Amino acid sequence: MTSLNHTGVSHTVFHLLGIPGLEDKHMWISIPFIISYVIALFGNSLLICIILTKRSLREPMYLFLCMLAGADIVLSTCTVPQALAIFWFRAGEISLGRCIAQVFVLTSTFMSESGILLVMAFDRYIAICYPLRYTTMLTHALIGKIGLTVFLRSYITVFPIIFLLKRLTFCRTNILPTTGCEHIGLAKFSCDDIRVNIWYGFFLLMLTVILDVVLIFVSYMFILHAVFRIPSLDARHKALNTCGSHVCVILLFYGPGIFSVLTQRFGRHIPPHIHVLLANVCTLAPPMLNPIIYGIKTKQIQDRVTHVLCPKNM
Repeated sequence: MTSLNHTGVSHTVFHLLGIPGLEDKHMWISIPFIISYVIALFGNSLLICIILTKRSLREPMYLFLCMLAGADIVLSTCTVPQALAIFWFRAGEISLGRCIAQVFVLTSTFMSESGILLVMAFDRYIAICYPLRYTTMLTHALIGKIGLTVFLRSYITVFPIIFLLKRLTFCRTNILPTTGCEHIGLAKFSCDDIRVNIWYGFFLLMLTVILDVVLIFVSYMFILHAVFRIPSLDARHKALNTCGSHVCVILLFYGPGIFSVLTQRFGRHIPPHIHVLLANVCTLAPPMLNPIIYGIKTKQIQDRVTHVLCPKNM
């Protein structure tokens, strides 16, 4: 893409339209948004409180789950309140600085979640393949270092995007047909050459998300190989059941994202509002459903939730 001639005037304020073509239905669309957001906030906050206050749940698996819940809260809060402001009050005005900040927080949190899911796959690999060394290998100190590494990886790799966006001159329209800011979605409205942005976005995707998916797949190949060598059917079933909730969360996290990327790249005839709705599903569905999945699939969490919500029945 070649650089275009422009006057040097750059927009510093943008207007988010929400879901293009469905402006008259924004009030109705806001209902599932607010319900999902409340469930995500309540479910993940409850999960964090239960894990941090219940000593028996301070195992590596639950500590990583606590990190995932925290990232889920940030991911949904970064996008949903702004979308609701557009739906309810038509408050779609956003400054360039705030837009870039949203890109940074949203992208780095998404990368962090991907890293946490990789670490949780590694956790399941250690628990099933080396059960006797599980607690000695994954100490609290090591878990803290792993968590710090995951978040630092995300922030450091996403940080250059701030400067890649700030260097651009936004002399095209300042009307963005979406509910939030996204790296390439914002960059394409500039009058400058954005090939560096495109290639860095591709590099970032390959370095983090794609690499994480490959390593998660390899981890589960080792896990399945170890599980099917267990002679006892009950032990085999128990081992597979411990991975069930994590596999569901992995599919829920990567599935909508991959589908959204495919529709953006190859679905040229798909209406714009479908792209925007898919992008919102990627940031809202996992935070809402993750605590539900772990609550249903994990008996310790299920019992603790029942105790917190229905103390008289315990």
